[in-house]
Amino acid sequence: MASDKKIEKSLPKGTKSNEEIFAGFQALRNDQRLMATKLSEMEMELNEHKIVIDTLKTVDPKRKCYRMIGGVLCEQTVEEVFPGLVTNKDRLIKVIETLNDQIEKKGKEINEYKEKHNITIRGLDEAQQAEEESKEPKRNALVVNPIEV
Repeated sequence: MASDKKIEKSLPKGTKSNEEIFAGFQALRNDQRLMATKLSEMEMELNEHKIVIDTLKTVDPKRKCYRMIGGVLCEQTVEEVFPGLVTNKDRLIKVIETLNDQIEKKGKEINEYKEKHNITIRGLDEAQQAEEESKEPKRNALVVNPIEV
């Protein structure tokens, strides 16, 4: 603990310690993961809405159907439920677009943070370097050992 305080005191004002930089990076990555999880949930819900809408298109509008509202199953007709499903589907599409934009912005923010603080991720960065090196033209050489008989 005492050595940490000495290190912090030796840093110029306005600079962050390695732990603070790492914590900030982890927070950004966690935010992006949460957004990706929420996006996945929204996409699943959108697919469910599409399936129900496609099914109800061919059904008689006066037919009874049941809808779950706040954990309560309510009896309604198809003509009452259908417009709400279409509206919800449209809203879900907009939310998904917004989440995609936010995830993209968060990714750019993470990359800027990495560059600003010179952060490298083991494994990931090494794999990218290996991939870049593999793009360079390779020259093959064939070495043959003559067999003496």
